[in-house]
Amino acid sequence: MNDQRSGILSGGNWIVDFVKLIDVFPQQDALANIASVSKGTGGAPFNVLVDLAIMGAKFPLRGAGLIGNDDNGRWILDTCKKHRIDVSRLITTDAAPTSFTDVMTVKSSGRRTFFHARGANALLGPEHFDFAKETAKIFHYGYLLLLDKMDEPSATHGVVAAEVLDRATKAGLKVAIDCVSEDSDRFPRIVKPALKHADYCIMNEFEAGRVTGRRVRHGDTLDRAGLRDAMQALLEEGVRERVIVHFPEGACALGRDGKWHEHSSVIHPPGFIKGTAGAGDAFAAGVLLGWHDGLPVETQLRYGVCAAAANLTDETCTGGMMPLAGCLALGEKYGYQ
Repeated sequence: MNDQRSGILSGGNWIVDFVKLIDVFPQQDALANIASVSKGTGGAPFNVLVDLAIMGAKFPLRGAGLIGNDDNGRWILDTCKKHRIDVSRLITTDAAPTSFTDVMTVKSSGRRTFFHARGANALLGPEHFDFAKETAKIFHYGYLLLLDKMDEPSATHGVVAAEVLDRATKAGLKVAIDCVSEDSDRFPRIVKPALKHADYCIMNEFEAGRVTGRRVRHGDTLDRAGLRDAMQALLEEGVRERVIVHFPEGACALGRDGKWHEHSSVIHPPGFIKGTAGAGDAFAAGVLLGWHDGLPVETQLRYGVCAAAANLTDETCTGGMMPLAGCLALGEKYGYQ
C-alpha cells in the first residue's frame, strides 16, 4: 500500500436512521407497540467514518456522496463536523430529500427490519466522484445494490459503480467494497463486475452466497466448506487482494495468496445485544482501520469482531461504538466463541 498516502475516503449511501424499538414484528394488518425512537447514522460511509472517528483513527476521514438540502442533510453535516470528518466531497442537492430509513428493531432479540426511502442517494452518479486531487490511501464504497444510478449497466465496465472504482484505482487508491443484503437475484449482475476493481471485498455470508450462487448456510448452521468455496469464487471473479466475510459466529479472510485467516466473534452475555443495525459497517470499520495501518490480517479481523460487538450494545448504527481499546476490552472480558 502507498505509504505516502493517508486517510480513508468513504463514498456511497448517506442515510439518517430512525430506530424504533418495538415489542414484536407484526403480521400484516396487525399492531406492534413502539417503545422508543432514536435518531442515528445510516449508510456505509456515514457509519464507517463515524465508527473510525470514535475508535480513534489517527488519519484523515473524508466522505463523498449526495444529501438533500433539508434538516436531515444538515444533521449529517453537523454530525460529521462533530467527529472531524471532512465533508468537502459531500454534495447537497435541492433535487431530492436526504435518504432515511425506519429501522424496526424487536426489543427481545435485536432483529431488525428496514423501511428505506432512497431520496438523494438515488441520484448519486459517477459525476459526483472526483479523485483527481485525492490524497487518501483507501476508497471505501458502499453499498452496491442500493444506489440506483451507480447500479445501472455500463457498456465498458458492466456496472456504473465499477467505472468509479476503476477511476479510484487509477488515481492511486486502494479500493474496498461492500453491498447490501437485499432479497433479490440482482447480486451477480451488479456485484460481480465490481469485484475486479476491488482490493478488499467485505461482505456477510448471505451476500457472499447470493453473489456466487453457493449455499453457505443450512438453517442456523454455517457451511464452512461452502463458505470457503464462495470466497474462492469471489477471488476468481477478480478481487485483487482479499475477500473478508463476517457472520454471527465470527469472520474469515481468504487472500489471493491462498492464506486463510479466521476469528471468532465476541461472546454476548444475556442482555448484551440492544440492536444489530450497523454491525456489518462496524466490522468493516475495524478491518479498514487495521488494513490502513498495515497490521496483520488476524489483527484486522480482531478489530472487526470487537468493533461489531461494541456496536451491538446500542440500537442505533454507531451509538455503541467506543475507542478501540474499549472495543478490544470486550473481547478480553467476555472471550470469543
